[in-house]
Amino acid sequence: MKKLLLATSVLSVALLSGCETTQPVVQKSSLEIQAIQAKMFETDKSTAFKSVLSVLQDLGYVIQAASLDTGVITAQSPTKQDTSGGAAFAAAFAGVRTEGRTYVTASVEDFNAKQTRVRLNFVDKRFRSSSYGQQATDEQPIHDAKIYSNAFEKISEAIFIRSAQK
Repeated sequence: MKKLLLATSVLSVALLSGCETTQPVVQKSSLEIQAIQAKMFETDKSTAFKSVLSVLQDLGYVIQAASLDTGVITAQSPTKQDTSGGAAFAAAFAGVRTEGRTYVTASVEDFNAKQTRVRLNFVDKRFRSSSYGQQATDEQPIHDAKIYSNAFEKISEAIFIRSAQK
């Protein structure tokens, strides 16, 4: 009886320790998101706009639309095919392909003659398709501060170079 109780206890502990607990997803407030996505630059709107446009192209984005008047730029990355294990299995045996793109919208607005605010918004989109056509789209906003910080650093460098050439 003791052996059965011990075996049951060990099995229960092993099963329960294998359970994965998920961490609750902490939603960021709109102010927290803006703090990550926006930055002020000491330059005029035209210089900032051209710098953002240039950096997006340098990062491999294809510009879809850009207007200096409105200060809006929209762009998308080239299509990336998902080659992870599950996606490769689905493609080989079920004829399902998974592809993705990153979309970005930039808003460039002047605060005064010497200050411009740039806000970026990156979104990952995944598309699954088969012989029956496109079946599903999954959109995921990107809130990773490192990505925005990296983009703003490159924009700052581009502004510096453009300003030095004037």
